[in-house]
Amino acid sequence: MSSADAHLHRAASEVPYFSADGETYLARTRLRDLHKTRPLRVFSPEQYAFWQTYGYVVVPEAVSPDHARELLDFAWDFQGLDPARPETWYEERTFRSDLDRELHIYGFVEAYHHQLLWDSRQSRRVYDAFVDVWDCEELWVTLDRLNLNPPNIRNRDRALIEHRERGFDINLHWDVDTTLGIPPQRVQGIIALNDTTPEHGGFQCCPELFRTFDRWAALQPEDRDPIRPAVDHGEMPVVRPELKAGDLLIFNGHLAHGVAPNTAGRGARAVQYLAMMPALEGHAELRRSRVDSWHDNTTPTWNATLLGDADRPEAERYGPAELTELGEKLLGLRPWHPAPATGPETAHTGSGAAVEPDAARADSGVVPVESGVVPAESGVVPVESEGGPCVASR
Repeated sequence: MSSADAHLHRAASEVPYFSADGETYLARTRLRDLHKTRPLRVFSPEQYAFWQTYGYVVVPEAVSPDHARELLDFAWDFQGLDPARPETWYEERTFRSDLDRELHIYGFVEAYHHQLLWDSRQSRRVYDAFVDVWDCEELWVTLDRLNLNPPNIRNRDRALIEHRERGFDINLHWDVDTTLGIPPQRVQGIIALNDTTPEHGGFQCCPELFRTFDRWAALQPEDRDPIRPAVDHGEMPVVRPELKAGDLLIFNGHLAHGVAPNTAGRGARAVQYLAMMPALEGHAELRRSRVDSWHDNTTPTWNATLLGDADRPEAERYGPAELTELGEKLLGLRPWHPAPATGPETAHTGSGAAVEPDAARADSGVVPVESGVVPAESGVVPVESEGGPCVASR
């Protein structure tokens, strides 16, 4: 289930960000118009200008290429696939639902908490890049998965997915409702686990539409599709940024983007999904669910498209990942600004109450901050469109 509720929670940052779900945020200023108050840590001024103009930016070697390749090996192994034997990539299987079948075709790997994934999340360079984006230090990392997409043939052929006239389109879409009067802010990211080639498909986007969006939107009919753009690709070409193993690509939720099919004869496109958002330490239910998911190695509940592995869940494979102090803050286990300690071995819930570490997971140990809650604006929720969930699209 989603951890969204009927209220907007203010993030722990000085910059006023508000969210009901930890995915989309209301802000005083759009990220594309944000004036930095903190010095850039990772981006050059030119990269930051490109990010604000075109809606995406590539951070070279955000993690080491060796670490990326370890993750790639893990992705193959987790699914029981042999990278040297393509016949193992297309073995017949029983699907739990139509969504399960679509996620298989798109190449999603239902691993969320292996140590290697957390090592990427705890990378200082990765964290600093998202600090540059949000202009705040108090962030939470998304608990997301991997993607390993072999050539889209046989039981991974995209033709097996029903065509939809409106709503979600894997080739090009937005991950927020672009017709809202107050645009919600959202940021997403991927780390490449191998070098990309055009034939292997992968992330593609329409940066010219992002650059000219306000003018373009003003000329569109009132009933236009809120998440699928209708554009002339001759005037607004779709581009496919080149990525090397270990590169981080960060993109704005208002950038129309998609995933091109893998048309190569062999080999897979592979990424880790990773983004960071302002920390909602006053959202007790969300914080508790995040900590429980990590501690118990269970599938996160923040989005309905996160299904977990059908054959052997993570809890049966390995224990909880070890977290650094930064990792604990990015999860929500440790607050960014602790209240005064009451004892030597205490953890803080972020609500001003100090508790024993295990109590940070217990229902009775997390107290919501009423003063940090304001009524939610209607429509500011994750985009679950008639065409399908946008999370299955990066």
